[in-house]
Amino acid sequence: MIGKDSGKSDFSVALRTYLKRIGGHATVEMPIFSSAEALFQSRQRQRARTAPYLVLLDSRGRQFSSEQFAEWLGKQRDQGQQAIIFAIGPADGWSDEVRKQANLLLSLGPMTLPHELARVVLSEQIYRAFTILSGHPYHTGH
Repeated sequence: MIGKDSGKSDFSVALRTYLKRIGGHATVEMPIFSSAEALFQSRQRQRARTAPYLVLLDSRGRQFSSEQFAEWLGKQRDQGQQAIIFAIGPADGWSDEVRKQANLLLSLGPMTLPHELARVVLSEQIYRAFTILSGHPYHTGH
């Protein structure tokens, strides 16, 4: 994610909760980068069997239902994708050049969200996807 994070927002508790829950399903990190260049430098340094899959959050991106997102995430997992980077862009959005480097442009919806809220929504949806994939009742509310 690009931007500043003081860790003292009203969203911090919710974000930490979902990141901890995701940790039961996958390794999760949440670095904050000062620029798109710093994000790409970090991506290049990651060593794995497969290149990290880059998902840029962008209002012009693809929208999924929770079930569709779970299906997509499960497909990535089943195809052996070791790392997925979800990146929330700068306040003025991703440049066309950066958008072309993404494996997927993902939209959380047509509304613009503050970065801190987008982090919470994204982390909750990732957790929800894992619960859908595992058959956990979280998604259905039972």
